[in-house]
Amino acid sequence: MSFTIPECLFCRIVGGEIPADIIYSDEHVIAFRDIEPVADHHILIIPKKHIASLSHLSEEDMTIAGHIMLAARKVAEKVGIAESGYRLVFNTGPDSLQSVFHIHGHLIGGQKMGWPPFPASPVKHG
Repeated sequence: MSFTIPECLFCRIVGGEIPADIIYSDEHVIAFRDIEPVADHHILIIPKKHIASLSHLSEEDMTIAGHIMLAARKVAEKVGIAESGYRLVFNTGPDSLQSVFHIHGHLIGGQKMGWPPFPASPVKHG
C-alpha cells in the first residue's frame, strides 16, 4: 500500500519527508499530534494510502477505514483519555473546513467539551 501524492502534506509525513510527533503507526495508518491543537490532546489519524476525503472512500478501502477507527482507540489509550472520553471528527469537503485533502480523523480529548461543536453555541448535549 504505497499510493501517495508527492504534493500532499500528509503523504509527505507518511514518507518521512516532513517531521511529525508520531504517537502511533502500523501497516495501514499513522497518528501524530496536530500542529495547531484545539484541546489538550489533538491527534490526527490518517491512512498511509492517499484518500482525499470520506467522500472518496471506496469498497476496497473498508479495511483502511476500520484501521482508522481501531487506531483511535489505541491512541486514546496510549495518551490516557480512553476512559475520560474523546471525540473523533472527520471534516469532509470545503464547507466543513477540510484544509488538507487526505482523509484524517481528529482525535480530540483531555478536557471537557461542549455540544454542539460550534463557537458561541450553547452547550446542550452530545
